[in-house]
Amino acid sequence: MSTETIDQPSSDGHGAPPPGPGGPPGTDDSPDFKVIGIGVVAVLAMVAWAAIGKDSFSSASATALTWVLNNFAWLFVVAADAFLVLCVVLMLSRFGRIRLGRDDDEPEFTNLAWIAMMFSAGMGIGLMFYGVGEPLTHYFKPPPGTGAQPQTGGSALVAMEYSFFHWTFTPWAIYGVVGLALAYAGYRKGRGNRLSSVFVPLIGERRAAGWPGRIIDLLAVFATVFGTATSLGIGALQVATGLGLTTGLDNTKTVQLLIILILGSAFVCSAFSGLHRGVKWLSTINIVLAACLAAFVFVLGPTVYILDSVPESVGGFLNEILPMASRAGAFTSGDWLGTWTIFYWAWWLSWAPFVGTFIARISHGRRIREFLIGVLLVPSGATVVWFCVMGGSGIRLDATGRIDMASKIAQGPESALFSMLDGLPVGTVTSWVAMILVMTYFVTSADSASLVMGSLTSRGALHPKTWLVVMWGVLMAAVAAVLLVAGGLDSLQSATILVALPFVVVMLALCWALLKELRKDPGAGPSRAHALHGLRDAVKAMVGDAITEQSPTLHPRLRRAAKSRGQDES
Repeated sequence: MSTETIDQPSSDGHGAPPPGPGGPPGTDDSPDFKVIGIGVVAVLAMVAWAAIGKDSFSSASATALTWVLNNFAWLFVVAADAFLVLCVVLMLSRFGRIRLGRDDDEPEFTNLAWIAMMFSAGMGIGLMFYGVGEPLTHYFKPPPGTGAQPQTGGSALVAMEYSFFHWTFTPWAIYGVVGLALAYAGYRKGRGNRLSSVFVPLIGERRAAGWPGRIIDLLAVFATVFGTATSLGIGALQVATGLGLTTGLDNTKTVQLLIILILGSAFVCSAFSGLHRGVKWLSTINIVLAACLAAFVFVLGPTVYILDSVPESVGGFLNEILPMASRAGAFTSGDWLGTWTIFYWAWWLSWAPFVGTFIARISHGRRIREFLIGVLLVPSGATVVWFCVMGGSGIRLDATGRIDMASKIAQGPESALFSMLDGLPVGTVTSWVAMILVMTYFVTSADSASLVMGSLTSRGALHPKTWLVVMWGVLMAAVAAVLLVAGGLDSLQSATILVALPFVVVMLALCWALLKELRKDPGAGPSRAHALHGLRDAVKAMVGDAITEQSPTLHPRLRRAAKSRGQDES
């Protein structure tokens, strides 16, 4: 297929044909063994260093982390804000009319299945881990610069505001930018499912298919490996903690590694069943279980307090979003930002290739406006409800003296959820439900991330080889296991921030490439400038007609020239 056919939309504005099951027509979607080899060697080298040279690895990562936080905190903050602003602008502008595919394409999945898969892939484990832990942490130790006193109503409000800030609009804007760019390049332009395909407007098709494109894809693979490994690691931590609280099993490194091994085996089974069965059904189960758990806590917990907290917390968050979004550590504690906001932005950035690619894969046929509304608002709304129900209940149980949550949270955020559930009826049963939910989120996250890495290393294949998907999943689980042994949660957070730094630059360039192409897409309709140009032409044509009709005495040559000019310009 010619370059013009791939890159340019058809004359009727319908766009290039969407890629088929194996990728766009005429492309090679076999495994790229050069990219695979470099990626595997680099990941194995890091795993070996962390496993053999534990002390040197910890020292090097700590030094590098300090340097990044001291010099580039501003970059994470500015970039995160830019992604959110871009999503809002695209959603409200004429570009929202563009369909991710041909103009007559229909969505591949129902709205419920689409949202369920998107939400499960996006942050399922994180919400289970931090849904109670983060609000409680800020409640007992408010963020610097807020002026709130610990364990007061003011600190409770600040805790909810910062939880919303870290988990709602900004992370989903980061995912949305990548998902939109990939879906547009793949389904509208027919270039395939590689991240490098988005950069064709900037570097050209030949370079995007060559080593510059491969480097972009490798950066995406590294970010995905370490970002998802962080999620799998905290998932293992939480399951081990839950088993310790419910069965008395000691929470040791051996137990955590066994959990990773068992759940990794479950992921392999899910990977063999495919997207339309394994991931789809597990994602739906996750949504149902999470909704049931939240409904249980809402009904048997502090119901009135939760209802009161929703509007007050949302109002406070919207009022404080600009100060929170612009805080880069110049006048407040940089250490706190590195532990919380910068870590979160880096975590979302490292997840962006995986979640963005996965969202793009399941969003064929949707319009940009529909896509961004679904990606930004629906998960954010559900997250607000989750934090108010789970985190609000934990705060209320401590404030009323039913449970000493301060001593529980001191053990780590992974114990907060189970401690809160233990203060409600049938706490053992709900703790088991929560553990099952974390496990299923573990499997769907590993499945989705491995599918994406298989695609990135198979020249954008929508259905990469199963052996390749499984291989990346095993490597990802190995990274999670080694980082847990090397330094626990701190090691996972450090690796995430370090890997995300170069990917910030890639993301900013991606936004530039996306905007450059959207401006030329006829599916967006005429811009205001085009509309004014058309109005000017119409006026000129009308003037020409008036001259020919109302000036019969005009010289014949001038009449012919005026009439000809009016017809040409109209």
